[in-house]
Amino acid sequence: MDLGLEGRVVFVAGGSRGIGLGIAEVCLQEGARVALTARGSDALELTIQRLRTEYGNDRAWGISGDMRHTPDVERALQQCESEFGEIFGLVANVGIHPCPPGFEVDDDTWYAGLNQNIGASFRLARGALRRMTPRRVGSIVMISSIAGVAAMGAPLTYGTSKAALNHLGAELARLAGPSGIRVNTIAPGNVLFPGGEWESRLSGPRGDAWERWINREVPLGRFGEPAEIARMTVFALSPAASFLTGSLLVVDGGQTR
Repeated sequence: MDLGLEGRVVFVAGGSRGIGLGIAEVCLQEGARVALTARGSDALELTIQRLRTEYGNDRAWGISGDMRHTPDVERALQQCESEFGEIFGLVANVGIHPCPPGFEVDDDTWYAGLNQNIGASFRLARGALRRMTPRRVGSIVMISSIAGVAAMGAPLTYGTSKAALNHLGAELARLAGPSGIRVNTIAPGNVLFPGGEWESRLSGPRGDAWERWINREVPLGRFGEPAEIARMTVFALSPAASFLTGSLLVVDGGQTR
């Protein structure tokens, strides 16, 4: 199926590993040109070089920055458009901030978690919409979590901000729709990838218990893979999903029910 992404520029935040990298690779396989951003400049540079080797020097571009800060967001979007091309699609794949369990969360941790998990996504979407709406073409996908769909015992800052992100995506879809811009949200379940949180948990002293928990809670009986989240994300982003907007798409192996 041709998703209609050939030659289009897709900006992927958090693209140096995990779900973000999976999304970038599926975009490249569909013929898109991919702009990546991440906070770690060394890891990002290694990723860009590998993608250029595999897909071509003109297919991947990158810039490091902290998407929690408006100047970094605006610099990244502006340089992408001036050096790489007009942005057709944006994937706001940002989030997670350390938060203790329970309700004894201090104010600094609370606000930092909200800023990381919804503030950064809002800043990215706002910057992209400022550029897309005058052109009347574009698509945005927010990467949320099933922790924002149901109360699952996730840290308060994470689940609360992801629930707010789900609402933000729907509201932005209403605001951007008259300009022909689509906004959708993906809520992944538990995804296993090198260097991720689940890899760390499985290699720890309670690894077997976590495996049993996954088998019990997820009807498909396994973790998700970045490519499985990526394929749904790229479809929602693409012109092939031209009548899809304001939607929350849960990709979790059946865990939420």
